[in-house]
Amino acid sequence: MAVSRILEYRKEPAVENPFVPRRVEALHASRRFRIIAPMDYLERARRVFEIELSEAAATAARLDADFVKAVDLIKAAVERRNKVVVLGVGKSGNIGEKIAATLTSTGSTAVVLNSLNALHGDLGIVAEGDIVLALSYSGETQELLSVLPAIVRMDLPIIAITGDKTSSLAKVARAVLDVSVSQEACPLNLAPTSSTTSMLVLGDALAMVLLESRGFRKEDFAKFHPGGSLGRSLLMRVHQIMRPVEELALIPPAATVVEAIQAMTSHRAGAAIIVHADGSLAGIFTQGDFARQFPGNPGIGSRPVGDFMTLNPITIGGDRLAAEVLQILEHHRIDDLVVLDEMKHPIGVVDSQDLTRLKIL
Repeated sequence: MAVSRILEYRKEPAVENPFVPRRVEALHASRRFRIIAPMDYLERARRVFEIELSEAAATAARLDADFVKAVDLIKAAVERRNKVVVLGVGKSGNIGEKIAATLTSTGSTAVVLNSLNALHGDLGIVAEGDIVLALSYSGETQELLSVLPAIVRMDLPIIAITGDKTSSLAKVARAVLDVSVSQEACPLNLAPTSSTTSMLVLGDALAMVLLESRGFRKEDFAKFHPGGSLGRSLLMRVHQIMRPVEELALIPPAATVVEAIQAMTSHRAGAAIIVHADGSLAGIFTQGDFARQFPGNPGIGSRPVGDFMTLNPITIGGDRLAAEVLQILEHHRIDDLVVLDEMKHPIGVVDSQDLTRLKIL
């Protein structure tokens, strides 16, 4: 039954409890009926998105020379083979762990230092020439501030990500990145939400600008992601994933369409590769081509396949990265990609169905 408001009734014991004071019983009785207003979950969820996106945009608008300084400081440390030491407590510490992981995966070595453990020996992971990235929205987190004197004595540059540019943390930093927010997405304005999102996006911005400034390439990225489909697609070469030439349905342009279909069937291939007498590529004829041509050409089977093949098909070199195959297949919406050698002779085919088997898709 659709109602605008829900009346909830809770039964209470009928017998008076002699061990419960009457004023407490009266309080309980007043709570027997509670009015619960209906809530639009989707509206509330979208409101969270709106608030956090708005605050993140405000953080972006405040980026200034200190961001440039922070990038230069981290870049200099990484280029001399030092590392970024990330400090944070609570939710800021959780965001710091993600920022450290992103930096490390993109070639800027980063470690997370637990503030409490740092006071009991873990400062040993910090070396001369390192740089410290400290996260604290208030800039006054006691556990973090207790570590800072030791960092300062080591004369390590500190980059502060904070919501208070006048805080104790900001005062000892070489660069201060402002993540202050006007409101959290929490309806009570208490749980760190907008502020942690701004920290996270700012950390991503640091990592991505560093990546570009250092000329980090796909091949470099693959070195740090050898596992899974990402590593396979970035590290493997086309010649490692293609079907070799002996498995290709190679036929001359004068062969009939029926012969082309027979060649495809015998090789379990989705396409016939048409080659000239000198072995160079002439075109490609796929099962899809046959299906499209047959309704208007019922006598197609006895005609030369050269009349129906696709001239100048999309090709790729065998030494190219497998990742490029994914882009080409998606962009051109094809299922078979011919692989050529330096002489423009077919040496293989990449079938889109093989990519799933090879766990590249």
